Amino acid sequence: MQHMHNACMVSITIRNVPEETRDELAARAARSGRSLQEFLRGELITMASKPDMPTVLARIDARKKATGTTLSAEKILEYRDADRK
Repeated sequence: MQHMHNACMVSITIRNVPEETRDELAARAARSGRSLQEFLRGELITMASKPDMPTVLARIDARKKATGTTLSAEKILEYRDADRK
């Protein structure tokens, strides 16, 4: 479990969640031995600790520009797999 040092804790309210969504999340929480609140808190912390897709794509674009690479994904995979045959 992650520890938050000197972090201000806030509350978040989410309205208009479909009942079947809440039920599925509650079931996942129960299977993991946690309350729905504990489960969702953990999921939110995990989600926020990873970059979102636009950030990942921007980083890739910046690396490509910095290195000047023009290799396609297919070519990269072909080179990677060449010694595996």
